[in-house]
Amino acid sequence: MSANPHALLLDRGNLKRRNRFNRLVSGVSTIAAILAVAVLAIVVGSVFLKGVSALSWHFLTAPTALFGESGGGISNAIIGSAIIVGIAAVIAIPIGILVAIYTTEFAPASIAHPVRFVLDILNGVPTIITGIFVYGLIVVPQGHPSGFAASIALAIVMLPIVARTAQEVLTLVPSTLKEGAHALGIAPWRTTVRITIPTAAGGLLTGALLAVARVAGETAPILLLDFIFTQGVQTDPGQGLASIPYFIFQSSESPKPEAHTEAWAAALVLIAFVLALNVVARSFHARSRKRMGA
Repeated sequence: MSANPHALLLDRGNLKRRNRFNRLVSGVSTIAAILAVAVLAIVVGSVFLKGVSALSWHFLTAPTALFGESGGGISNAIIGSAIIVGIAAVIAIPIGILVAIYTTEFAPASIAHPVRFVLDILNGVPTIITGIFVYGLIVVPQGHPSGFAASIALAIVMLPIVARTAQEVLTLVPSTLKEGAHALGIAPWRTTVRITIPTAAGGLLTGALLAVARVAGETAPILLLDFIFTQGVQTDPGQGLASIPYFIFQSSESPKPEAHTEAWAAALVLIAFVLALNVVARSFHARSRKRMGA
């Protein structure tokens, strides 16, 4: 007589042991999730408590004080960061999405797999290495640091994030949509433009916003490539531009307690910006998944 294949499941001792192990793993996972949320709450809470006293309309609209004095603002740093990150986004987002479209929709596996591998490696390269590379490529030939050099470094950091996120989103587009278009005799490029991209638009936008949030607070490339700038509001990316990460670094190095409070306040502004981008990105991601699921 053959053994019952469900004997192990019917063994009450084995079932109790499985239930105990399941409860143990569930409890450990819950504790890990609580710890992760607690760390974020502690970081945001501490930054808020230490920096909220320096937040004011003057702080957000006035430029940095001269000669490292306290009492200034971060308007030039906000504008400079917006220009640097904006140029980086204009460079990296279109290239990253085009790379994702090519490797997902048109490239053979012999090309798509190596490209994905290279993107994964590039995503793991420390940003300080990227900063050194751009320093030798741009800063040394032109003879002075600039906001454009920092933008190039941030664009290199953004590129693999945008491309890999876009690749994952494009693979989620239902194959039945593409098959239906091909059955109707629509050209592959027109299928991609008219069906694939509009269907995945929410996910593509999500990846772009997450990449912007990822580089908004990068400090290492800024310290190497954009550390000399005027104290007033500067909008020429060919010259040095003030930035929030550099303002935080400079103020935290000051011996004055007032400067430290201003550094915490600038950090709070930066965290609020990153959190807002993540919330917007998550909302677009949810809408995109709902649309593709429908």
